[in-house]
Amino acid sequence: MKLCRFQTTDGPRTAIYHPDHGICPVDLSDDQFYTTKVEPNDTWLPMPERLLPPVPNPEKIICIGLNYRDHAIETGSDIPTEPVVFSKFNTALVGHGDAIILPKVANRVDYEAELVVVIGKSGRHVHVNDAMDHVFGFTCGHDVSARDWQKGRPGGQWLLGKSFDTFAPLGPCLVSKDEIPDPANVRVRMHLNGDVVQDSTTAQLIFDIPTLISHLSQIVTLKAGDLIYTGTPPGVGAARNPPVFLAPGDQCAVEIDGIGRLENVCQAEA
Repeated sequence: MKLCRFQTTDGPRTAIYHPDHGICPVDLSDDQFYTTKVEPNDTWLPMPERLLPPVPNPEKIICIGLNYRDHAIETGSDIPTEPVVFSKFNTALVGHGDAIILPKVANRVDYEAELVVVIGKSGRHVHVNDAMDHVFGFTCGHDVSARDWQKGRPGGQWLLGKSFDTFAPLGPCLVSKDEIPDPANVRVRMHLNGDVVQDSTTAQLIFDIPTLISHLSQIVTLKAGDLIYTGTPPGVGAARNPPVFLAPGDQCAVEIDGIGRLENVCQAEA
């Protein structure tokens, strides 16, 4: 099952998502979102140019840093011995087709393609063997990062550097976990202006998805709708020679096998 959300004159609605057929609106409230399996009807609409983030009102956006070994090496960091955890504010969320706004106060904005885990069942102190029971599905995420804030400010401002408005694109759809038979080996790519700049698989994760869920649940109660950005592959702009940072007009596309392409264009802040 692939679900998306789109805007109507009456507010957000949920639809079944099909890359070839378009979207099929369904009656599904936020309370039913993680508990009800829906089937398509005969009402298929053209695919909108813009979609809302596919998860309604996530309480937490949890992100994992340096979780691909090659990416940790390219940044000059030590290989983490436990997950590096930070978060984003919900105001950073945007959907497929929305603009990534490049802030006036940031000059080194970078791209990061990521597989995002969507929690479907609440849990605390989750055993690693039970962790996947708490997963609803997966989506594409883009962890946009202002490196001059993340690393160039006193103490390193990870939260602020990662949380500018529009710095958490998500979508285009949410794929239930039964459609991703092996989330431990999924290809993740970033396309920048048509060129592939990141290309790896989740087989390279230092801490796999069950480990992340179990670790995080020792600290916070994971709730349905919570998002876990699982880390980015090597190839980020800051690690290139010369560095490559996002500019107005740049087209970013996160592509993950079994999910689709999350596309956003960069725009200068007015």
